[in-house]
Amino acid sequence: MFEPLLSLLEANLIFFVISVALLSLIVGSFLNVVIYRLPKMMESEWQCDCRELLKDELKTPSKPQVETQSESQPEQQAETKTFNLAKPDSHCPSCNTPIKAWQNIPVISYLLLKGKCANCQTKISKRYPAIELLTAFSSAIVAYQFGFSAQSLVLIPLTWAFICLIFIDIDKMLLPDQITIPLLWGVLIAANWNVFLTPMATIFGAVAGYLFLWTVYWLFKLVTGKEGMGHGDFKLLAVIGAVVGVIQLPMVILMSSIVGAIVGIGLMFTSGAGRNTEMPFGPYLAIAGWIVMLWGDQIFNWYIGLM
Repeated sequence: MFEPLLSLLEANLIFFVISVALLSLIVGSFLNVVIYRLPKMMESEWQCDCRELLKDELKTPSKPQVETQSESQPEQQAETKTFNLAKPDSHCPSCNTPIKAWQNIPVISYLLLKGKCANCQTKISKRYPAIELLTAFSSAIVAYQFGFSAQSLVLIPLTWAFICLIFIDIDKMLLPDQITIPLLWGVLIAANWNVFLTPMATIFGAVAGYLFLWTVYWLFKLVTGKEGMGHGDFKLLAVIGAVVGVIQLPMVILMSSIVGAIVGIGLMFTSGAGRNTEMPFGPYLAIAGWIVMLWGDQIFNWYIGLM
């Protein structure tokens, strides 16, 4: 049943690229949901864990306890409402009007609605269509670079996940394990078919990526007494190292550090950010890693040629 379609995707590069771009537009719409909801889901889970661990310490005398429970009933009822990546259904955050199917078409609906809610006319953030377009464009680049291949089958979902991680890290200074760990396992499993590297080279790349930032983290903490980065950065670089290998890891680290330094200096001059201002490192790692995954060999050969 699917053989004619698969044959067409394999034989016609332009058709494959367009198909990936259209699919990625839809995925980009879902990524907007993940970027917004996953951190909130994690925060809610952490709060539940804290209440469970501290329930003995939070006990109070009987009468105040009854009053507290009575006062907190609406809050507790609110917490029991389902909140995940599927529920509640998409709605306007301003007027809570449910978003109809035709109002949820990636990019097109934004243009038809002129960037406003159909009910209350509240402006819709331009970030939503921007992420959808970014997902489609970057995925199309991967499809064009590798064609209908196992590399595309792995790198296109990686691209989706990297976009998600970039914006979550920008918003919350957080790289969720719910994304980074499945990515790492997926790349390690793909190594069984030598998609990018041999299984041994993949494992060494993952270990080297993790240990490099882990070492930097502890050296920085011993010298300054501060945490220079989060543990999610270790896992993200492990994923990147598993794809590009040990040899190209320094290229990723150098590129991400240079871009991070340039952005940091720019923020110091434009927004008055100080030297102690916290900035996420994950976006720079993800961008540099994605570039090296696609063009690492060409960049490496160009650099060797210069040397």
